[in-house]
Amino acid sequence: MEKIKRRKHTAGFKAKVALESTRGQKTIPELARQFSVHPSQVQKWKKILLERLPELFAEEHNGTDQEREKLMAALYQQIGQLQVELDWFKKKSECLY
Repeated sequence: MEKIKRRKHTAGFKAKVALESTRGQKTIPELARQFSVHPSQVQKWKKILLERLPELFAEEHNGTDQEREKLMAALYQQIGQLQVELDWFKKKSECLY
């Protein structure tokens, strides 16, 4: 008996199949044949797409961008402070010699 190797699909591939399934131009079995996946897999990816789609437009999504910007600003400030301290230490070490 021959073993069937499991395939791992990329997120992009799954998104493409799920998006095609929502267009309604082809049936689920047709899409399954076209993309060489099982019809239940197409339905599962479509369900995930439809459930998570509202998250893309949620305000919390924008909050993560603002948090990232605050973190970046704090890190740049810390880098600047460390650069000033390093320059000060270099000057002090030159005076000792």
